[in-house]
Amino acid sequence: MKRYIIDHFEGEKFAVCEDESLKLVDIERSKLPKSAKEGDALIYENGEYRIDKKRTDEMKREIEKLMDDVWED
Repeated sequence: MKRYIIDHFEGEKFAVCEDESLKLVDIERSKLPKSAKEGDALIYENGEYRIDKKRTDEMKREIEKLMDDVWED
């Protein structure tokens, strides 16, 4: 099993993703779930990519907390 985070999309063809070693890799967009968007955590297992909803939600909460901490008076 491999894990990625979608950093951004390069047109309609590729998703630029960060792997666990923080390297950027291109993944064909057609291989991802249609609902995949920037910031989603992905799991690659058994030849398929799927969105890791739990990890995606965790990362969003972590970012929101960091932003709250930055903007606190």
